[in-house]
Amino acid sequence: MTTNTDRLIVETSKTSKIDQVDFGKLNFGRVFTDHMFVCDYKDGKWQTPTIKPYGPMTIEPSARVFHYGQAVFEGMKAYKDDDGNIFLFRPEANLERINRSAARLAMPEFPKDDFFKGLVALLKLDNKWIKPGVGNSLYIRPFVIATEPAISASPAQTYRFMIICSPAQSYYNTPVRVLFAEKYSRASNGGVGFAKAAGNYAAQFYPTSLAQKDGFQQIIWTDANTHKYLEEAGTMNVFFRVNDKLITAPTNDRILDGVTRKSVIQLAKDLGIDCEVRQVSVEEIKNAARDGSLKEIFGVGTAAVISPVSAFQHAEELFEISEIEGSYGQLFKQTLLNIQHNLAEDKHGWRYEVR
Repeated sequence: MTTNTDRLIVETSKTSKIDQVDFGKLNFGRVFTDHMFVCDYKDGKWQTPTIKPYGPMTIEPSARVFHYGQAVFEGMKAYKDDDGNIFLFRPEANLERINRSAARLAMPEFPKDDFFKGLVALLKLDNKWIKPGVGNSLYIRPFVIATEPAISASPAQTYRFMIICSPAQSYYNTPVRVLFAEKYSRASNGGVGFAKAAGNYAAQFYPTSLAQKDGFQQIIWTDANTHKYLEEAGTMNVFFRVNDKLITAPTNDRILDGVTRKSVIQLAKDLGIDCEVRQVSVEEIKNAARDGSLKEIFGVGTAAVISPVSAFQHAEELFEISEIEGSYGQLFKQTLLNIQHNLAEDKHGWRYEVR
């Protein structure tokens, strides 16, 4: 069935594949809901958005995204409380960031009204895919790609904005072991490290694969110029707890301005935890590990929420980090999950109810 509303066309799927999904055994990002949101940009403006059944799409081999890498994306989640109400977490921050990312890659920004109208309609249509319970969520992937069929090295004239959704459970279920980068870099000054550009992730796959062969799941990247300062991990921003002080690197044009990162900084203030946003040197953290003042390292991000680090290695030196009582990481994770699932007060107005 196709329904036309103001600035949105909705074509519903004739059948659902939800009964084929085991929600107790989900592999992250492998299963997708019944519908997707699509909107094309041409003739200098975004066209009428459409929600249609999830499925393959046709795109020419000469589409510029394949040749020049104009592609940006976001990561969001929807949550359902025990009464069946659906919530998003700080969605305006995600829209602002994907538009900043798009602008950096010379791509058009997407209109706020079309984004929220389409996203809300999509979530209501695929409502049954959002399961209640802390830890359950629907991962939401907005993205933009250059679709113009031309292989000249310049920005495209046509684009496609899409949203697809995937039911999710926790991303990292166990603590991760990380390497501190010594040779490879994720981003450089003046580059696109702050943007969620697809190429940022492709460039880190090779060094991460080398780390994985040595038993490490992630790399914590260091600054490209000196490799002396710790910045962020492959899929997460990073926090360090030295004694009772929390430290995280400042955002810049190399570091992603994470929504979860900003939320954790605010929660630290709310809870009276000393949190410093400043450069963090490799040697500072190694020395803290040696003298026992390093209590925790944890990554934060939409997919992972909070992911504790159990060990790190740098210059062939391996440091194990023991679990502690009163973990900041666990405190922040539980606090965030309670806010996201409508189980706690939301005094900052971070929850966005889907009505």
